[in-house]
Amino acid sequence: MTPFDLTVLRERTAVAILRSTDTRYFAATAATLARTGITLMEFALTTPGAARAILDIRADLPDEVHLGAGTVLDAAAADAAADAGAAFLVTPAVVPEVITAAASTGTGVLCGAYTATEVLTAHRAGALAVKIFPAGREGAAYCRALRDPLPDVPLVPTGGVDAGNAAAFLRAGACGLGLGRGLIGDATEGGSQRALADRAARLLDTIRQGREPQPCTS
Repeated sequence: MTPFDLTVLRERTAVAILRSTDTRYFAATAATLARTGITLMEFALTTPGAARAILDIRADLPDEVHLGAGTVLDAAAADAAADAGAAFLVTPAVVPEVITAAASTGTGVLCGAYTATEVLTAHRAGALAVKIFPAGREGAAYCRALRDPLPDVPLVPTGGVDAGNAAAFLRAGACGLGLGRGLIGDATEGGSQRALADRAARLLDTIRQGREPQPCTS
């Protein structure tokens, strides 16, 4: 498997966020996403059994699929996710101990931040990329505003991102996009997998239209 890095993030762009009250439909949802062409998936650890699901589901997916762990809040959770085979970790806020723990296993972290101070702090702490959360509150203009003084920090807008605004975020300089309910809908709760596939296809079309030839640097 190709290691998860900035090149992979930029090329594949969409990080699908799977979250629910249990992991019952995670396998079906992950399979639908993979078939449609979305190969970066975050299993939120707020879902009971999510770390185990990474371990169990990974074997049934194509090699190009990278499964990561989301809502990682401390070093213990980071270690457990790495033991389960998570290709990357995602935090909702700046959590230095997660970045430090991940460094010991070579696991990239998408570290949550919002203000310019938080973005720079996460970047300097060693985050692979910085997740702007919640991005939907201010929209693509905020992403562009952060890029102006911090052009070398890879940004991944998350929270309120969907096919309707994905292109705008990419044109604002985003390196990748985190997509939860706007993409997944109710698929992780037993909803239509066909509808999920349709949303995923529309999203990928939007990404192709919005992607500019701008390097994703660190």
